[in-house]
Amino acid sequence: MTHRAILAIDEGTTNAKAILVREDGAILAGGACAVETRYPRPGWVEQGADRIWSSTLTAITTCLRNAPKAEIVAIGISNQRESILAWNRHTGEPLGPVVTWQCRRSSAACDALRAAGHEDVVIAKTGLPLDPLFPATKVGWLLENHCRGVAPECICIGTVDAWLIWNFTAGRTHATDASNAARTLLYDIGVGAWDDQLCRLFGVDRALLPDVHDSSHVFGETRGVDGLPDGIPVASAIGDSHGALFGHGTFGTGDSKVTFGTGSSVMTTVQEFTAPPKGVATTIAWSLGGRPTYAFEGNILVSASILPWTAELLGLSGVDALMDLAQTVDDSLGVTLVPAHVGLGAPHWNADARGVISGLTFGAGPAHIARAAAESMALQVCDVVEIIEAHSSAEIGSVHADGGPSRNAYLMQMVANYLDRPVITSDSTEASARGAAFLAGLAVDFWSDLDTIAGLESHGTTLRPGFDAGTRTAIRAGWRQAVARAAIVG
Repeated sequence: MTHRAILAIDEGTTNAKAILVREDGAILAGGACAVETRYPRPGWVEQGADRIWSSTLTAITTCLRNAPKAEIVAIGISNQRESILAWNRHTGEPLGPVVTWQCRRSSAACDALRAAGHEDVVIAKTGLPLDPLFPATKVGWLLENHCRGVAPECICIGTVDAWLIWNFTAGRTHATDASNAARTLLYDIGVGAWDDQLCRLFGVDRALLPDVHDSSHVFGETRGVDGLPDGIPVASAIGDSHGALFGHGTFGTGDSKVTFGTGSSVMTTVQEFTAPPKGVATTIAWSLGGRPTYAFEGNILVSASILPWTAELLGLSGVDALMDLAQTVDDSLGVTLVPAHVGLGAPHWNADARGVISGLTFGAGPAHIARAAAESMALQVCDVVEIIEAHSSAEIGSVHADGGPSRNAYLMQMVANYLDRPVITSDSTEASARGAAFLAGLAVDFWSDLDTIAGLESHGTTLRPGFDAGTRTAIRAGWRQAVARAAIVG
């Protein structure tokens, strides 16, 4: 039997993944391949563009090898956002590294623009603060350090989705979707276009930038891709966090999710574009039929990546051992770990902050530090949700969770306890790829509408809060004190 299916790519920070999604929403098969990350200087984080593409191809090959016989109807892409690269428009050769979303090399450029009084206009147009998380100042670094001497008409600038679309279509398409464009600091999300004023501010020629389309859109067709026939529509692109929200089938105002990964994203849909409350961003969640859906979002820079770091610090064999150790104690005994290793993201936005472990006493041991590392993931989410809820027109109820750490019931119960609201975990952690698949399916009529997608069977587990108010309040107060110390350290 041959299954008709959508091939969805989730090109993340640490892994490229591929899944096949059939018409009932079930995942037929999957494959993955690690993506190497380099740290050439403190605070600098980069990857190789060619390695991203080769890892994507390996993930696809593995997925198809694991799958029953399938007819691929379309390809969808979700991708790590804010990572940016340049390449030669004629040869496809990368011009420098992929400067990832975690990289802080353009902190000084952001500081200078902020000091010159430009942040208000940037926020008003983009919904984003001036922070090195976002690509515009990284584009300036690439142009200055790797594109000198290259004619402007030979340069393509794009986020990772644009790079994948370019390669899938053999260089015939330089394009992105509105959700990715909205994260660059160069796109006016109220107007829905690259903005000349912003391009001048950041020194970027808009001719270098990709065309912007709906998230559900046929960008082109495959050509010359190893392991795939020519002519498959590349029919969606969306930032991974946005794709996860879509993948949960939560299309109403106030619907929320947390995507846990290297960093984490907390996102809640809102009715219209408004300037964001201090500490979080307004963004385009996705665009369909030329109409954007907006969202408030808080980006946490260091989330699950604190777990292997802490395991190594404590001499443990890995994250599983760390979680086992954390569960041997009932509380952290006042120990707090703030994972500001590359600065603090939402809602604090302090690029100079650095990680701290505070509250140590002679009674504290490795288990308390292990628990504090786990708690840091939940407590950072609480900080973001608190800001979003105070400024959202719709009350946040249950929160969907996805990403690798959402498999861990101990961690997710901790999130429910500190948020004081139910957390819904999915049996599948591939929400971003499922979202990309759904969007691609809409573009080629594999699924007819949003109601059809929302009705697809989705199994999950609801974890309900189990802390008393006093305990929650005391722990969060200690957390706020530790965050203040992290800012002072910076």
